[in-house]
Amino acid sequence: MTGSESAPARVDTSRPHPARVYDWWLGGKDNYPVDEELARKILAVDGTVLRGARANRRFMHRAVRTAAEAGVRQFLDIGTGIPTEPNLHQVAQGVAPESRVVYADNDPIVLRHAEALLHGSAEGGTDYVHADVRDVDALLSRAGESLDFARPVALSLVALTHYLGEDPDGDDVYGLLERYVDTLAPGSYLILSQVTPDLSPQAIENAANHFRRSGTPFFPRSLAEFSRFFDGLELLGPGVIPVYGWRPEPADVAAQAEGIVPVYAGVARKP
Repeated sequence: MTGSESAPARVDTSRPHPARVYDWWLGGKDNYPVDEELARKILAVDGTVLRGARANRRFMHRAVRTAAEAGVRQFLDIGTGIPTEPNLHQVAQGVAPESRVVYADNDPIVLRHAEALLHGSAEGGTDYVHADVRDVDALLSRAGESLDFARPVALSLVALTHYLGEDPDGDDVYGLLERYVDTLAPGSYLILSQVTPDLSPQAIENAANHFRRSGTPFFPRSLAEFSRFFDGLELLGPGVIPVYGWRPEPADVAAQAEGIVPVYAGVARKP
C-alpha cells in the first residue's frame, strides 16, 4: 500500500469520530474514551447497533464480491473506517488479485492504521487518501493517481450517507453523490447502506440525538429517501432492501434471528 498524503500532525481525541465509534461497536481497540462513551450511550438506547455494524460489514463483503465477479477491477471505498479483516481489498483481490483499491477517510488515525496494516497487499495494489467525502475534487484527484476513471469503478459508501446532509454551500447529499457518480464510467457500480427510521423509529431517534449532541450530524432516511441515491442507475436484484436481505449468505440468514437491523442497502450499475 502507498499513501498519497502524509499523516496529519494530530489526532483529535477531544470529540468522537464515527470511524472510531464504529470500531468500538465491532470490538476493535483503535478508539479513544470519548468514542467509547458515545458508542455506549447509543448502545444503551438502540440495541440494534452491534448487529447493525456486523451486518454492514457482511453486506460490504457480498456487494464487493458481486462487483468483482461481474468484472470490475477498480474499487473506491469512501469512509472506510479503521481497517478490519477481511477488508474490502482482501475481498476484491480474493476474487481478482489484480484489483486496485483506494480507501478514503478523513480521520488521521485511519490513515496511520492504513499505512501500518495495508502495506504490500496482493498484486493489484491498495492505496489510501486522507480526504473528506465533501471535498469531491480533491478526493477524486488523489484517487485518480491509482484508479483510471475512464474504466469501471465500484464506488462504496457503506454506512456513510447517514452522516451527510446539507453542506455549508447548500449542496445536499444527493447532489454530492451525483457528482461522484457522474465521474464514473459506464459499467461502474454504486454500493450503499444507510440507517433508516422505518424499522425502529424510537431507537433511531434516540441514537440520532446522541450523535447530534456529540457534534456529529446524523440523518436517518426513509426507504424513498434512500432509494433516491440510485436514480438513473440500474438496481441489481433484489433492489433496495433491509441489509440482511441483500443476496444473503447462510451467516446472514442465521443472523436475522438476532432481531431487526434498521439499515437499508442497495447496489446499482451505471448504464
